[in-house]
Amino acid sequence: MKKIIILNIVLLIAFFSKAQDLHFSQFYNSPLSANPANTGFIPDADYRLGINYRNQYKSVPVPYNTSSAFGDVQIAREKLYNGWFGGGIMLLNDKAGSASLQSNKIYGSLAYHQVLGESSVLSVGFQAGYVRKALDFSKLTFDNQWNGKFFDVQAPVGESFTSESTQYTDLNVGVNYAYFPDENNYFNLGFAVQHVNRPKETFFSGVSSIGTNYDLRLARRYTTFLNGSFKLNDRVIINPQAYVTHMQKVTQVNLGGNIQYNLSGEEGGVSQLIAGAYYRVKDAIVPMVGLKHKSLQTVFTYDATATSKLAPFNSMRGGAELSIIYTGILPNRGPRDTRCAAPAF
Repeated sequence: MKKIIILNIVLLIAFFSKAQDLHFSQFYNSPLSANPANTGFIPDADYRLGINYRNQYKSVPVPYNTSSAFGDVQIAREKLYNGWFGGGIMLLNDKAGSASLQSNKIYGSLAYHQVLGESSVLSVGFQAGYVRKALDFSKLTFDNQWNGKFFDVQAPVGESFTSESTQYTDLNVGVNYAYFPDENNYFNLGFAVQHVNRPKETFFSGVSSIGTNYDLRLARRYTTFLNGSFKLNDRVIINPQAYVTHMQKVTQVNLGGNIQYNLSGEEGGVSQLIAGAYYRVKDAIVPMVGLKHKSLQTVFTYDATATSKLAPFNSMRGGAELSIIYTGILPNRGPRDTRCAAPAF
């Protein structure tokens, strides 16, 4: 019983202080949620479709499930020699906890990408979305319902809930700089700000049940990422990456990378094995493995919460995550601008 109580306390702390936003360990395979400036930034294709699924904390009674679907496309690239637009859409769903806290989000993204000189691209992006969250209060018990022996679910809860759902408009912006010194090397640096408009998110009437006023607006979230891609030979491409996000007093740092191995062993190989590992500082080690065949890429990761405060309670079982991304070339498109091509086999 003591362990169950402690686990629930830790989960509540983790939920309210660190998980205000949905997130994926495969941040590199969720481009539109990482930065709106990534919309339409697809160096080796014209369009991109993807899905992400995450199952987290399976060792607790009610696991957390997060999923997303997105698509983006380059616009007017054949008309603007030194630039192009990108348009995209992203859907997000999350279900967490015994009270079935459900989050549904839809975002539309627009970005512009300007080619600078012969080897770099500067991108700016904007994202607007509609968010709806719902909670089933009938599945919760409150301190007012404790009669000294058990929770009386028929007793008044004593809380000032005004609705079992809340909704708001959310705005995000981002900027991205990519550098392509040659066909074998690529660098990328991006910065994004989410919740620019600081929307109000609450199930309460504006004053908490303990009588203290709170700022019910979402804090802005700041995200920076840096990654590169380096082709060593016709068999190996390495991709180091760093991702840092900060919201209120919480900072999350992800470091790591992966290696693409050309299974055919020759130039133009259509199948690659992808393997690597990431470290989410003071939380988890995240090994990854994947396969890319032609235009279809599938990647699986697993969070081992080795350094998290939850490790003693969940046996280091964090979350399994799967991503599938398909990229393609639109018909009747003119020659591609070879100044902005990422390393490839």
